[in-house]
Amino acid sequence: MKSIALIPLIFITMFNSISIFDFTTGCNISNWSIVDDVVMGGRSNGSFKLSPEGHGVFSGKVSLENNGGFSSVRHRFKTLDVSNYTKIVITLKGDGKPYQFRIKANQEDYYSYITYIKTNNEWQTITVKLKDLYPTFRGRKLDIPNFDKKTIEELAFLIGNKKAETFMLTIDKIELH
Repeated sequence: MKSIALIPLIFITMFNSISIFDFTTGCNISNWSIVDDVVMGGRSNGSFKLSPEGHGVFSGKVSLENNGGFSSVRHRFKTLDVSNYTKIVITLKGDGKPYQFRIKANQEDYYSYITYIKTNNEWQTITVKLKDLYPTFRGRKLDIPNFDKKTIEELAFLIGNKKAETFMLTIDKIELH
């Protein structure tokens, strides 16, 4: 009797990436807004603009005056289902300084899920695993689980390195994978 080799079938489910934001010349950046420490009496001053090359540019100066020390840019958007994705991939060019990358499952949440991004003065592709983002509020880690939500409604970049400094972060695109 001949034996018949059984070949196992492997099913692989692949999820395509989707764009959260892709900067291009002429794109609409009106849903991006600056939040500086001036909301608490500080004197930091950030700005966000579209470069002639079609990149988002977050720049400015962090001041420690009046107990200040941070500047951020945030992007709010319609609820985005992330249940089929495990990471966010960001293409950016920093100035060698560390930045926080932040997301919120709900815009109304008082806390964000964060990680730190180290920039190196070159274009980089940064991969952030959603499950590695941890909850914080006003610089303090919260005693609740890391990101385990099904949606996001906001993302942000923040600089607050406990020193007065100028900064510039250039962003090309942000995707879910």
